[in-house]
Amino acid sequence: MTSTRRLAPLLAPSLLAADFANLQFEIERLAGSAADWLHCDIMDGRFVPNISFGVPVLQAIGRHAKQPLDVHLMIEDPQNYLAAVRDAGATNITVHYEACPHLHRVIQQIKALGCRAGVALNPHTPVWLLEDIAADLDLVCVMSVNPGFGGQAFIPNTLRKVAALKELLVDSGSSALIEIDGGVSLDNAAALVEAGADVLVAGNFVFGSPDPVATLADLRAHLSESELLEDESEESLNA
Repeated sequence: MTSTRRLAPLLAPSLLAADFANLQFEIERLAGSAADWLHCDIMDGRFVPNISFGVPVLQAIGRHAKQPLDVHLMIEDPQNYLAAVRDAGATNITVHYEACPHLHRVIQQIKALGCRAGVALNPHTPVWLLEDIAADLDLVCVMSVNPGFGGQAFIPNTLRKVAALKELLVDSGSSALIEIDGGVSLDNAAALVEAGADVLVAGNFVFGSPDPVATLADLRAHLSESELLEDESEESLNA
């Protein structure tokens, strides 16, 4: 019996780790790379202890980007900024579970704007809290570091959390993609995909390298090789 091949994971380099003084250059050199989305972290210094950039910079990014913009709102009261973020070029808008007391309403607002609607979970937030809204989601972003700063170490418990989230989404009949944000590298990418991840966000791993385009290509090749080895192993077991 031949195993069913999974869809290749999407790669979303995080512009938070890019050179802000040369942001147009950084974006344009990713145009022909293995990047599927560009991940944009908007921080307000209140929900997270850092400030990144806001809507005007997002508009500038949108003018030069060739890939869809995957916008992650690490802010309080995100419902007040959804339309502006969409108008700035967002394809996906992700809000934090912890910032939205009326999460269902916010998700419906994002969908009404024509964007994919996502929810992010901080490391301490259990996946079962999404049980009643899972079927309405297009994306769930699992934070594998504490949000607010790039360059943090990957939290190992994320692998267990991704597997539990995958099970919840399947049981809920949800087609939401599972995105991992924080500390993604060659050391854990294949294990994350094996656990159920569909989208990998990588910041320092990509932009901290001498050649971000080559690094993304290496990550894509590494994942393809891992999937091939897995398929060969499953075929031998089922022969």
